This record gives sequence, C-alpha cells and structure tokens, in this order.
Amino acid sequence: MMSDSITIKFWGVRGSIACPGPDTARYGGNTSCVEVLCGESRVIFDAGSGLRGLGEALAGQPGEIDLFFSHLHIDHLIGLPFFQPAFEKDSRLRLWAAGLKEVGGLRAALDRYLSFPLFPIGLDEFRAGVAFNDFSRGDVLTPRPGIVLRTAALDHPGGATGYRLEFNGRVFCYVTDTAMDAEPSLEMLALAKDADCLVVDATYTDSELTKYAGWGHASWQQNIAFADAAGVKNLCLFHHAPEHDDDALNRIAADAARMRPGTVMAREGLSIRI
Repeated sequence: MMSDSITIKFWGVRGSIACPGPDTARYGGNTSCVEVLCGESRVIFDAGSGLRGLGEALAGQPGEIDLFFSHLHIDHLIGLPFFQPAFEKDSRLRLWAAGLKEVGGLRAALDRYLSFPLFPIGLDEFRAGVAFNDFSRGDVLTPRPGIVLRTAALDHPGGATGYRLEFNGRVFCYVTDTAMDAEPSLEMLALAKDADCLVVDATYTDSELTKYAGWGHASWQQNIAFADAAGVKNLCLFHHAPEHDDDALNRIAADAARMRPGTVMAREGLSIRI
C-alpha cells in the first residue's frame, strides 16, 4: 500500500568537512545528505559524504532517484562518485542544480570535479541512466507526479538554493548554507511558511557569527527566530560545524529546546515522519 506521508532520514549532517571520530559519534561526522521519501518516490538533498551510506542501503534496488544540490561546494558533492546506484544499470538518477550557467551547467560543473587530476573516474563511468537538469532559482519544479518543489536563492558565497517540497498537503523545507538577516526576507518567509518540517543551517552560535562573517552560514538562534516568524511546525538544526563535537551539540540541543520546545538536532540515522 502506497504511503501518503513524507519520511525524512539523515545520512550526513555536518558542514564544511567530514569529521568522523569518537568525539562526533553521537551526531555523526558525514557531510550533508538528506533522504526524503514521498510515498514511494525518493528525493535526496545534497551529495555529501553521507550519500555513500545511503547508496549502500539502496544497492541492488532498481529505481528512480531525484537528487537536488543546494550548491556544488565540495562538502555537498563529495559523495556522488561513491553512490552505488550510480553504477547500477537498472537505476535512473536525475540530478538537479541551479546557478551554474556561467560554467556551462550542471554536467560541465560535475565534469570538472570527476576528472584528472582531481578524481580517477568520470561521469561516463556511471552505468545508471543519468539526467542533468539545470534550473533557475525561483523556479517551481515537478520532478514526479504529485511532488512540487519551490526554490529560492540563498545568501552563500557563489550562491545556493533553498527548497520547499510539497506532497499530499505536507511541506518539507531544506534551507542550508545561508546567512540569515536579523529579519528574514519575505522570500525566505514564503519558502518556509507553515512548513511541517524545516531543516536549517545552524552552523554557528550567535557568539561565533562575528568571527565567521561573510562565510554564508547562520546561527541556531537566528534560525529559531526564522522558524517562529514563518510558522514552522517542526524545526531541525543541521549542517553542524566540524569543530562542534558531541558535547557542544548536546549543549546547543538543550539550549534550543528551552528556546523553542520540540526543536530537533539532526543526527545520522534520525528519521522524521510528517
């Protein structure tokens, strides 16, 4: 029986660089990768190092997958050539990204990474059927029947894309790698309005923002204010700084829960159903 719900699973929750080790074992050390099941349709946001584990879980299961990049900084891309379904001929992989016209589009951008001298194999080694889809930020996308994705530009060096996924009356938002103004823009508020679940960039604390000004990230306190202003039902803090070990994230989780009860700290393996 086909489910009419959305299930979100986290395979990588870190930003900037993978940081596995005993001090990050609770929340995980892999970089950004979030799997979203809309009924039987699989949508993935970002291809960080967490994509490898997801690929292992999907190995040998033919199917269609839509993978949306927030942007192509290496921590959001590095898992792609380790994604097992990409090497299975019965898989169909649709890749989506915005803001790459200046470099010839998504295919050309990925070719720059998956080529000598940076990587030993290229996209031509993928055995799956692969489609490359370029779009403009602000576009409305319909990758599958019944699934609508609204997009918006984010404030990040080189640009990034925020997503609002709508399915069967439910709303999931993925808004990472963006600085946050003291008062969120109307565009940002519209993107997250009344979302059932919002996953946000919570790289820093307020006290760290000055040190990292211009890096294109936000604090968890800023994103609690953003979620409140947008009427979000469930907030999930994500894209943890590599220097924030488990103890630091435990403290942030406790403080965030006091400020906004029910706030969730993303960790590898966590599943949320809406």
